[in-house]
Amino acid sequence: MWEPGDVTLPPPLPPDRDPGDNWAYAADGTRYWGAFGASGLLAHDPLRGVLLQHRAEWSHHGGTWGIPGGALHRGEVPLDGALREAAEEAGVPRDAVAPTAVHVLDLEVWRYSTVVATTSRAFDPVAADAESIALEWIALDAVAERPLHPGFAASWPMLRDALAHRPAVVVDAANVVGSVPDGWWRDRRGANRRLIARLGALASAGVPAALLGLELDRWFPRIVAVVEGRSRDVPGVPGVEVVAAPGAGDDAIVAQATALAGDGHRVTAVTSDRALAARLAGVAAVRGSGALLTLLDGVAPRQ
Repeated sequence: MWEPGDVTLPPPLPPDRDPGDNWAYAADGTRYWGAFGASGLLAHDPLRGVLLQHRAEWSHHGGTWGIPGGALHRGEVPLDGALREAAEEAGVPRDAVAPTAVHVLDLEVWRYSTVVATTSRAFDPVAADAESIALEWIALDAVAERPLHPGFAASWPMLRDALAHRPAVVVDAANVVGSVPDGWWRDRRGANRRLIARLGALASAGVPAALLGLELDRWFPRIVAVVEGRSRDVPGVPGVEVVAAPGAGDDAIVAQATALAGDGHRVTAVTSDRALAARLAGVAAVRGSGALLTLLDGVAPRQ
């Protein structure tokens, strides 16, 4: 039986554990921990590196280094699962990290989601259960020197590249609203308000990498919607900043994209206006309004 301090035997599973704390089996008998899949958190502190866990000897690939994580609970989304596991295993405060991207390893019978996050304030990890021998902030250049968990080792080069990206999306709200002939001209302000609400749903779900021209699967970029005319007083929502154009909307969009790029963001502008797209050359990648609307239809269909 496992006792505190024993690093060779796993602790007993509680009888009232969540049904997700179990094995998923492939047709050939290979098993993966997490009946509903699993997720983990790659926390990045720009000053200290990434937070890694020295895994207990009794765990799968025990003695290697990886990220805090574990089985998803029933009905739990990977983002919430990664934050919960990181809190339970490493004492990571939920309000101290801001998710930036998600990488998914999909084996059909089982999925593992790596949530990449940047620290918003400093904290010291705490080994809060028996799954860790140690927890350390490790400089990016030193990560590969550790004996890494094979799954983490395979994904580390791609994950490290992702840490360098700070994506931002600037939305030409008037162009996106005007691309759908749904009567928006009768209530421009209402149409813009509905667009902002749908952008909020997308911000929460994550933006597919294809829109941003990046790897991994989904990202949580900074989203800025530029509004103009009678829609200048439309409020923002969580995950979406609204900028009221003081004059021409195109000028404000170029100004926002330029400022974000100058601050180190990788900028994607959404507009189908060819003249505006030409002005954005060299500052932002441009995607048409239709590409954004397709994504919005997937997370928040038009009412």
